[in-house]
Amino acid sequence: MRSFLLKALSGALMIFAMALVPAAVSARAVAPLTLTVEDSSGAALAGASVTEATGPLLGRTDSSGRVSFQCNIPCPLRIEAEGFKGKNIEISANATVQMEPAAAEELVTVTAYREPLGELESPVTTRTLSRVDLQTAAPITMDGKLRQLPGVELFRRSPSLVANPSSQGLSLRGLGSTSASRTLLTADDVPLNDPVGGWIHWEEQPELAVKSIDVVRGGASDLYGSSAIGGVMNLGLRQPSSTLGEFQSSYGMLGTYDASLLAQTKFGPWGLMGAGGALGTDGYIQQAPWQRGPVDINSNVHAQNGLVLVEHARGPLRLFARGSGFNEARSNGTPYQTNGTRLWRYAMGGDWEGPRDGSLTLRLYGSAQHYRQTFSSISNLPNFGDPACTYRCGEIPTRFALIPDNELGGSAHWSQPIGAGLLALAGADVRDVRVWDKEQTFGSTAALTNLSVRQRDTGTYGELLWTRKAWTVAGSARVDWFQNYDGNRRQWTGTAWTPTPAQPPQWEQTVFDPRLGLSRKLGNHWAVSGSGFRAFRAPTPSELYRSTQVGNQLTKPNGLLKSERATGWEAGLASQWNWGTIRGSYFLTQINRPISAVTINADSSPILLMRENLGQIESRGFSLDFGLAPQRWLAFDGGYQYAQATVTRGTTDRGNWIPAVARNLATFNMRAFQPKIGTLSLQSRISGRQYDDDANAHLLHGYFKLDAYGSHDFGLRLQLFAAGENLFDREIEVAKTPTTTLAMRRVARAGINVKLGPAR
Repeated sequence: MRSFLLKALSGALMIFAMALVPAAVSARAVAPLTLTVEDSSGAALAGASVTEATGPLLGRTDSSGRVSFQCNIPCPLRIEAEGFKGKNIEISANATVQMEPAAAEELVTVTAYREPLGELESPVTTRTLSRVDLQTAAPITMDGKLRQLPGVELFRRSPSLVANPSSQGLSLRGLGSTSASRTLLTADDVPLNDPVGGWIHWEEQPELAVKSIDVVRGGASDLYGSSAIGGVMNLGLRQPSSTLGEFQSSYGMLGTYDASLLAQTKFGPWGLMGAGGALGTDGYIQQAPWQRGPVDINSNVHAQNGLVLVEHARGPLRLFARGSGFNEARSNGTPYQTNGTRLWRYAMGGDWEGPRDGSLTLRLYGSAQHYRQTFSSISNLPNFGDPACTYRCGEIPTRFALIPDNELGGSAHWSQPIGAGLLALAGADVRDVRVWDKEQTFGSTAALTNLSVRQRDTGTYGELLWTRKAWTVAGSARVDWFQNYDGNRRQWTGTAWTPTPAQPPQWEQTVFDPRLGLSRKLGNHWAVSGSGFRAFRAPTPSELYRSTQVGNQLTKPNGLLKSERATGWEAGLASQWNWGTIRGSYFLTQINRPISAVTINADSSPILLMRENLGQIESRGFSLDFGLAPQRWLAFDGGYQYAQATVTRGTTDRGNWIPAVARNLATFNMRAFQPKIGTLSLQSRISGRQYDDDANAHLLHGYFKLDAYGSHDFGLRLQLFAAGENLFDREIEVAKTPTTTLAMRRVARAGINVKLGPAR
């Protein structure tokens, strides 16, 4: 019923938006315009992008610096060109505009150093997915859109539309993950990794509220603390700049749907924005057809999200308050295996730009979450010995868990130029998480238990960033004080709650993480760079105290786990021209005491694994990233990663591959745009073979996947689009537990996007 209501709501909103289109389109007169873009000397600038203020790309300048388009009069425009400062203008007739050169630090914002650095000035590998990259990618979810970058992978190959939450940890640089992510996800300096399990809720953010994603590869605990061993991803959220609205909705195969709405307004120094949506799918049976049994049903998700932002910006000071909500219900492939999440977040703070280029950023944030999950034992034999057997016959419920948690945190960082070319940065943050795990087990060992535990990570850091002529040197360090305390486990005896004999261990740890980076420009178009780092990841409450189950694999907790410690370095060569950027890097990361799921009983049902600290794992290899625009209407990007990721120190598994890490990964994406025709975007991904388990007993074969997106604009307010994933309908192996599960086959959907701007 819920799925039906959501689809009906999506359809109703689509009809409502279409009814608004004529009024929106006819509000202002449409006229053909030609814009000429020049540099400060009057020379033509080719390849400059011209974007209408409400979002759509109108075109790119040709070799003569000209671009022609149609626009409502008066027409507000945003002009951007490589190596020049962006400019906002408003025109009512043909016009010429001159662009000013940008300082090096204005070319790109790099999350890795919390300060702007250019592509050639940055010692580490970064990639940015713009709003256009995200909008023209075929996948409906954020994790699917991120997979157009080489080396970005979830713990499993399946998309978050059908993946169990405990398999949605993020992997970069071939380091793998378990239920927790070895990569930190943030939005506006607020961490988004789940406080209990460390995984990521990929459907949490409203689609239209995200304007960009920065991806930093390599350890970044020197500035971000725990979980940033593999890297950092930062979501750039939209801020209100004018009065406008946008609606997007799509529907396709497998009952996959998406409806998202955004509205914002600006009056004086005040800005207000609201965004929300619903997305989901009826899903499919993940078990391979030749291994399905009566217990298998569709894996799916139905999720809703919302966000409200209020801000006040006047002069050098911006103050804001933001609140968001997220709700999802998942079926994990059997009648009993389900989970649900209800999450509320809030954040408030301020950004101050000082009179001498100094800055101060303050954040206060928190969250409240309720998570529930059911577990079972599966004996998935056809008919289960009984011709009258129903689809529940092969499954026995074993456990129900209800896990509420509260999170509270804050951060502050300050930066100030000190003399010529030297910038100092200092900051501190704290994150406190309280978890309650209430579990009911069934069967011969039935019990009702209640666990409470608290974690706190307090850190302080500093950085010096020095630039002089062709040199950039960055040195930073951070001290973290991590505490795991106030643990208490009780069991219901029938009349009272009594402490269990084994209580959660209490421990604390102080960690020091430095990083040093160096970059040297060679002329105007080349640069060499290198960096080295230390990083750490503390075990999550889920890894320490609660079990997780994916399919017929049950992973037990381990209260004696210690934090992971990583040491790594990379060296790179980058080249940047007006037609694009290419960067190649050699990298090596070693993780001591890595937390891994080790098989302890492969013959039981479910198969039992235990989280343990292994001796050491190592990932070394090479990555190549490129973004090219040979024509103003055509762009290519992608890359390749080779990662030799193995266990280098252990007892019996030394030399084994790290589970769920392919040695070879490559992506190639193409996007073409013609105003009269529309946009065509292709995303391709090829992955080599990998292993599903720590013993390297279950091989997952390599695959090739091709996705496509196409859109056509009808005027400036209405767009129709279509998208298809896995166009060749390839069979992609996701896991073998030990039965084989498969990723989504070919899926197509179609939709509408409507933009409503201010009436003039």
